[in-house]
Amino acid sequence: MAAVKELLRAEADGTLSFGDYTLESKTKLEGFEHQGDIYKVKTFAEITKLERNGMFVYESVPGTAVENFRASEAEITFQVSGPKDAQFTLEMEADTQYEVYMNEVSAGEMKTNLSGKLSVSVELGQDEAVSVKIVKK
Repeated sequence: MAAVKELLRAEADGTLSFGDYTLESKTKLEGFEHQGDIYKVKTFAEITKLERNGMFVYESVPGTAVENFRASEAEITFQVSGPKDAQFTLEMEADTQYEVYMNEVSAGEMKTNLSGKLSVSVELGQDEAVSVKIVKK
């Protein structure tokens, strides 16, 4: 899976793809409108961050590429890739239990903290994407 060279793009199925971990310096794209929301992405080798309407959505350290990102009240799904293992953090519902799936295998249940942050580590390698699904319990 390649980095998203446009930094942020809307897919035909209504999902979003974003992030370019191959960039050496921080690059950002602001004011991207999608389904009535305004998105902003900052990305490069060290970090990838997505905001919606000025609010935190996704962050990874180091930088990653995310494809087909879809978030609903009940679940979040996407494909993530990067050159090495990463940790991503998502904004979810505060103090809530979620089941985390990696490549359709349960990685266990996790609970968000009081601010609603859910942090997950993922094993990544060059040209290998991991399918992530997080389901509210």
